[in-house]
Amino acid sequence: MPIGILGSLAIVTVIYVAVSGVLTAIAPFKELSGDAPIADAFKNLGRDWVAAIVYVGALAATLKTVMLLMLGQSRVAFAMSRDRLLPDLGRTHERYGTPHKITLITMVVVAAMAGFVPLSTLAELVNIGTLFAFVLVAAGVLLLRSVEPDRERPFRTPFVPLLPILAIAGCLYLAVTLPADTWVRFAVWMVLGLVVYMVYARGSSRVGASR
Repeated sequence: MPIGILGSLAIVTVIYVAVSGVLTAIAPFKELSGDAPIADAFKNLGRDWVAAIVYVGALAATLKTVMLLMLGQSRVAFAMSRDRLLPDLGRTHERYGTPHKITLITMVVVAAMAGFVPLSTLAELVNIGTLFAFVLVAAGVLLLRSVEPDRERPFRTPFVPLLPILAIAGCLYLAVTLPADTWVRFAVWMVLGLVVYMVYARGSSRVGASR
């Protein structure tokens, strides 16, 4: 798994750099500041049919990303439900073996938010939530190296503490660039989550009860 993740990141980074180099060779970078710079570059060359293909590819990639995020979210909620951090919905389908109830709930919630919340607001909330999760992971690496230095690890993060500190600093820098309204929404969401955890989930958790 670590090799696959790191290898994928390396390949994607090389592709991004190569595409950026080609785009800046096609058109000045000041003309590529729109929401769809690749399509805009081909439009400037009079290749509207290529731009249309790029738009279709971008739409397909966006749909795939949304589906993967929903799949991951439903599995996270499924794991939390089995630990009783959420109401008992952690049952799988008798035939397909999938967490169908939580998947349907996730679908309804996502559809409602997509219908009533602007896309830019949703994107900013996803960004700050993801960055905060990355900060927690990096901080967790630092904490575990200090509290449990001899713990058996299938994968050992290299360059500790430098790499986690750089990760935390980079994520916080990106989070600071987000609008103030996003921070307010994130704070409200975190407070609501903590209230649910303290009132319901903390006393119901199976893992917490075993400690």
